[in-house]
Amino acid sequence: MSNPFPAALAPAPGRAGGLRSITIPRGRIEPETGLLDYVVRNDAHTWIRRGGGLVAFGEVTRFTTSGPDRFAEAQRWWRSELESAEVINGLSVPGTGLVAFGSFAFSKTSRHPSRLIVPEIIIGCRDGQSWLTYITDDADAELSAEAAEAVLAAYLEEVDPARAPHPEDRLAAGVLTEEQYLEAVAGGVRRIQAGELSKVVLARDVVAELGSPVATAQVLRELAVRYEDCWTYSVDGLIGSTPEMLIKVEDSTAQARVLAGTLDRAGAPADDPGYAERVLAGSAKQLHEHSIAIDSLTRQLEPFTDSMTSHSEPFVLQLPNVWHLASDVRARLTRDGGGEVPTSLALVEALHPTAAVCGTPTTVAGALIRELEHLERGPYAGPVGWIDAEGNGEWGIALRGAVIESSTRVRLYAGCGIVEGSQPQAELAETWSKFRPMIEALGLSH
Repeated sequence: MSNPFPAALAPAPGRAGGLRSITIPRGRIEPETGLLDYVVRNDAHTWIRRGGGLVAFGEVTRFTTSGPDRFAEAQRWWRSELESAEVINGLSVPGTGLVAFGSFAFSKTSRHPSRLIVPEIIIGCRDGQSWLTYITDDADAELSAEAAEAVLAAYLEEVDPARAPHPEDRLAAGVLTEEQYLEAVAGGVRRIQAGELSKVVLARDVVAELGSPVATAQVLRELAVRYEDCWTYSVDGLIGSTPEMLIKVEDSTAQARVLAGTLDRAGAPADDPGYAERVLAGSAKQLHEHSIAIDSLTRQLEPFTDSMTSHSEPFVLQLPNVWHLASDVRARLTRDGGGEVPTSLALVEALHPTAAVCGTPTTVAGALIRELEHLERGPYAGPVGWIDAEGNGEWGIALRGAVIESSTRVRLYAGCGIVEGSQPQAELAETWSKFRPMIEALGLSH
């Protein structure tokens, strides 16, 4: 059985030399399941939406860092790896060639290690067409289609079993009890009413204590099938299915999806098709929260762009557990004097944290989060995704997810945007609606 524990708990493997890789086309992939056929090991790194994306196994090298310069330091390391790399790649497709998966701590004050990880084997899929990338630091390794397929086959020989519900499975309170979270929300509202800030995002955690080892691959498949409009991610023990794209870069174009404003679908009238639109778009509180989030992102992205477009009004995004007010942003990136556009990781550094996961003003909201939450967010609400050698990448915000702390202990996170009109009981209920994807995927109930 493959190791279900985060690779960060084990020492990094020794390096033999510079990175070497080969990418080969593999033809069309099964449309009904896409990459889910490869999500069979608990130690897989994944980035999947509607059957496409990336699934990876193994680890050739990694970089870890922390603090306010974590993004810049990670980018410098990635560039240094690329300088000495040998790459064979006949495909001009984002996500081919050398790729690193990444997860970054939410806070610049966090001691949680942010990381970039270069896997050994990657299966990718885009528009139904698939490819395979084999990466090694062995100067004598054969770079060929046969070698790549052999490495993949060796990983797929170890398939981790599914997990059935266990009578000892339970949900336990996290750092904050429900009562303490209500007090934190009330405190946030008071500070907003006092004029200190416009919005603060307050999170809480719950802990899944399992009676048998977690089946991470099974959880990821459940999430990917149920939440096909989200990006299902797994990086080093951080797992989930986020509806929010912080930034996606392909060549000279950047895209983002901003969410703020939430309505629980539980208990909604089944015979009222206009219910979500009316309640969300008709709520001054929800529209105010959304406008803060979209203004925050576009303001931070603007210096890097020649032009930018976004919805004039937010649309209602329907997910199995909730409805959200959502806006998609698309921008043409500005080229520097050398003809280069900013990499996806450079834009992550510029954009994080957005008002959607922190608040506004950012500095004031960040300090208030530390004061009221009493919670080490770690990678929760931080950027998660991948970057390739061309700087292309997809970085979501690590929401609707959890951290696997041991084989039988999983910590779940959820947060809410608090504005002047927020009601503590309603925000507490909203956290439960946001916990629901992970609770159900783990086979638990609340």
